[in-house]
Amino acid sequence: MAGQCPWKQLILSALESNAHVKHSSYFQMATIGYNGRPSNRTVVFRGFEENNDKIQINTDSRTRKIDELKHCPFAEICWYFTDSWEQFRITGKVDVIDSSNSDPAKLQQREKSWFASSVRSRLQYLGPNPGLPCLSDKSPHELTLDPSSGPVATFCLLLLDPDQVDYLNLKADKRIMFALKQSADGEMHWYEERINP
Repeated sequence: MAGQCPWKQLILSALESNAHVKHSSYFQMATIGYNGRPSNRTVVFRGFEENNDKIQINTDSRTRKIDELKHCPFAEICWYFTDSWEQFRITGKVDVIDSSNSDPAKLQQREKSWFASSVRSRLQYLGPNPGLPCLSDKSPHELTLDPSSGPVATFCLLLLDPDQVDYLNLKADKRIMFALKQSADGEMHWYEERINP
């Protein structure tokens, strides 16, 4: 993809101006369920993939969203920054990088994301299957993990590759639609259009 991504700086600025608000790193992610209905949940922003604009999300490979993404790889996130009154709706295709991935470079990304997470965060992947009935009273705090060991099989890295970003700034009464399109030269470029809020 040619050129600088115009919306990425808006997100980085929003993250910076809302850094004191703990929930600023959380956003909602919607996928399409097997029944054709939307399926939504809150996830944590884990940064942008190095040297590009893909959004990183860590998750458990046993969650419903993994099956939904393997069935239909498209998702939309909605990210609202409460202090700056900015909303980003970002759509794109999601690459699921789990332990069965055969690409060494992707497995390396997965491992890097694993070690970038806190040990407490990593422990959640050792617990029982998310979404299934609770059959034990055992506390997740009783689990242990060697901090130097690599990712467990249930750890999964998601990479959302945006193709459209709908940016709304309520304080400035401004809305911009960014769309990734192929230009006459065959290259993919971001185009932006100011639209009514």
